[in-house]
Parts: sequence; C-alpha cells; structure tokens
Amino acid sequence: MHAELTLSAGTLFAFLLVLARIAGALSFVPLPGISAVPPAARIALAVILTLALVSRWPAVDASTVTLFRLAGWAIGEAAIGLAIGVAIAFVLESFTFAAQVLGVPAGYGYASTVDPNTQADSGILIILAELVAGLLFFALGLDREVLRLFALSLDRVPAGAYVLGPKSAAAVVQLASGLFSTGVRIALPVVALLIMVDVALALLGRLNSQLQLLSLAFPLKMMAALAMLVWLAALLPRILLDYAGQAFGVARRVLGI
Repeated sequence: MHAELTLSAGTLFAFLLVLARIAGALSFVPLPGISAVPPAARIALAVILTLALVSRWPAVDASTVTLFRLAGWAIGEAAIGLAIGVAIAFVLESFTFAAQVLGVPAGYGYASTVDPNTQADSGILIILAELVAGLLFFALGLDREVLRLFALSLDRVPAGAYVLGPKSAAAVVQLASGLFSTGVRIALPVVALLIMVDVALALLGRLNSQLQLLSLAFPLKMMAALAMLVWLAALLPRILLDYAGQAFGVARRVLGI
C-alpha cells in the first residue's frame, strides 16, 4: 500500500513565509559557533525550527497570491526576522563592548588570538566575553524565549500581514543605545580599579625613581582586572537578564504585540 504526500500551494507559501522570518532572525541571533558551521547546517536549523512551528503557520489563499505579492510578503517577513535577530544580538554584543573597553587598560589588548566564531584576530577578553555571553544565553533560557517569541508572533501577527514602520525602526535604534550603557556598567568597576592602580604606581614612581614600574604595571593590572572580573561574575546573569528583558520588549513592540 503506497502513501502519497501532497502539499497544497497555500501550505507551501505559508512554509516559505515562516521560513523567511526564521532565517532572517537566525542570521543575527548570536548562537555560539553558528558562524563556524557549514551553511547547509544553518539552513537545516532554520527549516527544522520552521517545521516545529507548523501548528502556527498562516492560512494562505493560493488563488490570490501572485509572484510580486509573494516576494513582497517574503521581504517583509525577512525584515521582521532581521529586526528580532538584531534586537537579540545587541544583548550579547554588550559583553563584547565591555571587553573592548577593558582590553587595552587591563593589558590584554596587546595580545590577540584567533576568534573561533569569526576566524579573525581578536583580543583575549573579547573571545572570553563572547563565550561567556553565549553560555549564559543558553543557561538562562533565552533560547527558549526566542522560540516562544516566534510562536507568539505567528499567533498574533500572521506571516504576510505586517509591515515594519518607522516606530519599529526607532525602537530598535533606541535599544542600540542600551548596548553601550550595559557595556559601561560591566566595565566601569574594572576601569575604576585600574585607574587606582595607575595612581598608586605613579605615587610609587615619585617616591622611588629606581623602581622598574613598567615591568610591574602589566602583570599587576592584568591580575587586578582578572580578580575584579571574577568578583563581578555573579552579577553578569542579572545584567544580561535586565538587558534581555528590554530587547524582548522591543521585539514585541516591533511586532505590535
């Protein structure tokens, strides 16, 4: 007995529209190691997530769909996905920004290594910040919040029924300012400690000019920065959750839900 699987044109159009939204978001959602995997694996992930949301696919009347209308819907869905992905990417980029602020004052910016995500030379603190942010992303359940946001968006805003407006773009731009404030919140205590270390070394240099402060400054500042980061590690999940709440709020406003 043979079974035949038939798909209507409306179902195929709904699949393509949801896939455009999911793929647009995945191109920016900073999953750890996602940029290092083959393109086929990333496409397969987008298809799997799209199929997982099959119960929330929109009902598309194929008789009213033209090529230009379908292309316009797909572009709109990709734009929605990109907006969601950018909003979530800002959350983890705040950690990278904090690491860039600390790199040179702490002395870690003078050495670089290969970033496993981008295959480019990056500072040690930047790579460490990316790995920590990626692990916290999964440990705090933010990946599940992304999937929940997609399911909610398909329930409230069916594919092909929404177009981004100026208010949505302004909300994403405003969220970008939080990237810098969050990064400064993480880096400021360490920078303040390093300034105190510089002042102490300057006073020692004035008291005794024979001291080889240049050879002492680098290891002292590196160890002080590392110790302060270890002390601040307990606050990082709270900071990430706070900014992630703002990002998901902006994503909901973008979708009008």
